Amino acid sequence: MITVTHDVFKLAQVFTISRGSRTEAKVLTVKITRDGVTGWGECVPYARYDETLDSVTDQINGLPADITRDALQSALSAGAARNAVDCALWDHAAKFSGKRVWDLLGMPTPSTEITAYTLSLDTPDAMEQQAAKNAFRPLLKIKLGTPDDMARLEAVRRGAPKSRIIVDANEGWTAEVYSELAPHLVRLGVQLVEQPMPAGADDLLSEIERPLPVCADESCHDRASLAGLKGKYDYVNIKLDKTGGLTEAFALKRDAIAAGYGVMVGCMVGSSLAMAPATLVASGVGFTDLDGPLLLAEDRDTPLTFDEAGVHAPATTLWG
Repeated sequence: MITVTHDVFKLAQVFTISRGSRTEAKVLTVKITRDGVTGWGECVPYARYDETLDSVTDQINGLPADITRDALQSALSAGAARNAVDCALWDHAAKFSGKRVWDLLGMPTPSTEITAYTLSLDTPDAMEQQAAKNAFRPLLKIKLGTPDDMARLEAVRRGAPKSRIIVDANEGWTAEVYSELAPHLVRLGVQLVEQPMPAGADDLLSEIERPLPVCADESCHDRASLAGLKGKYDYVNIKLDKTGGLTEAFALKRDAIAAGYGVMVGCMVGSSLAMAPATLVASGVGFTDLDGPLLLAEDRDTPLTFDEAGVHAPATTLWG
């Protein structure tokens, strides 16, 4: 039996990116019960990819109750619906076998990874205050993509002079803007830029100098995306809601590394249940951005552990 519920988690504060603001995370929770065992997973439908809570629910409800993980890969395309079901099937397999998912995958216990903490887009003064409040964090992520980006970045660097910084333009720049900003990003110690130009309109990235690494986010969904990234990107951002689950995420990670890309593992704004499978993929990667639960005012009953060492692998009572 497969069931889908709509769940809402309040955010600790308003979260803003260049596309808009939100005060809550709306997610879908999928539960698969077989042989007296229930596995579960979570996805976050994303409007950028023409997904809604209802459309993704319909996709999941259209699956046969006895769908297998292998059959799922062709039954649904990469996206939120397949992600939640795939992760629920992995959780069910772990619980049914009495083993952890990483044991089933033949991998060691996932390493604890420092995760980025995302600062909401705001005025430079407000972002400086956010940065100062979070200056103890080793890695900060800044949402940019507006005409006032440099003022915001300078403010964040003042507020958190020792933190490493990555920036996410959310497709908000042109090649000219990137070229103009890049030397300043290097000067301010930025280590990575995510998706500076719109997906499908990023060919110029192969023709301009890239003085700091550029990461494909909206331009990279699954393994089929890799061929179109050549010469334009240095990293790929693997998000389970884009890959369509843990199964494809591991395959993308393997092929991306083989093709010479660095790997970042990111997330949508969801609960610890959504992040739990991603902690396995994040083990040993260049950048981890699984801060969704840190942005929430409320979370699952058994949340992930975040401490000075980073984000830890999930407890059995959460997932896997």
